[in-house]
Amino acid sequence: MIERNFYIGVVQMSCTPEPEQNLERAVEQVRAAAGKGAEIICLPELFQTQYFCQREDVALFDLAEPIPGPATKRLGDLARELKVTIIASLFERRAPGLYHNTAAILDTGGKVAGIYRKMHIPDDPLYYEKFYFTPGDLGFKSFETDFGKFGTLVCWDQWYPEGARLTAIQGANVLFYPTAIGWHPDEKAQYGEAQHDAWRTIQRAHAIANGVYVAVPNRVGFETGNIRGNQAPGKGLEFWGGSFISDPFGQVIAEASHDKEEVLVAEVDIRRMEDVRRNWPFWRDRRVDAYAPITQRFMI
Repeated sequence: MIERNFYIGVVQMSCTPEPEQNLERAVEQVRAAAGKGAEIICLPELFQTQYFCQREDVALFDLAEPIPGPATKRLGDLARELKVTIIASLFERRAPGLYHNTAAILDTGGKVAGIYRKMHIPDDPLYYEKFYFTPGDLGFKSFETDFGKFGTLVCWDQWYPEGARLTAIQGANVLFYPTAIGWHPDEKAQYGEAQHDAWRTIQRAHAIANGVYVAVPNRVGFETGNIRGNQAPGKGLEFWGGSFISDPFGQVIAEASHDKEEVLVAEVDIRRMEDVRRNWPFWRDRRVDAYAPITQRFMI
């Protein structure tokens, strides 16, 4: 592997009630990103459907599919055609009754080069993911291309510095975070600005602490979890978009709006990483001999 500068792309998209339509919309957006020069392209979390975890419904397990499966076949063919790598967040059916929230890596040959299963699973109002997803059992991973390494985590993982660090120490130059996050209608006026700022800040901090690029595709638009006309109860979520790409010192070099579908593309500059790590030598000064207690739940 010879490291060189390369281009990454993130897709900010809205999702319709029809899974097949969403997959084809994702294909169009990947084509747009590749047309702008992106070589690794990341789609938002669970992009094939509206965000169904707003309610607990056993029938929605039927949305899951195996990996490899129909979605990875469609996107793999696209990756091979465009000669790009695609990161696709999917609802994985691993076995009867066993499901994961999984990011599949489709390489330039069209094959599934690896998967990452979401490690941290939330359970909050309108984010009832523990009902659907078993926590990941593959650990944190780095994936290799012909020109460099990257890692992918998924949404709720973005709040945990441990996951970012353990991915970065495997040589990842970029951390991708496919995401589905938005505002509760009753909270937006009072807390919305602070919530978005915290989300943006924590991920910029991962870039700074690890001297890597961070790329975050989010979905956009108001959703009730409507799947094929099966309207979900409740007030729904307003997904706040705001997808962005940060450089290794936390500077945002590309950022999307809160209300439109967009494709962002940015260059990963290997020399920039080297310069940041030389001048802010966090890697040099890490006290790896003193961190064993981090594996404890709490110290008191």
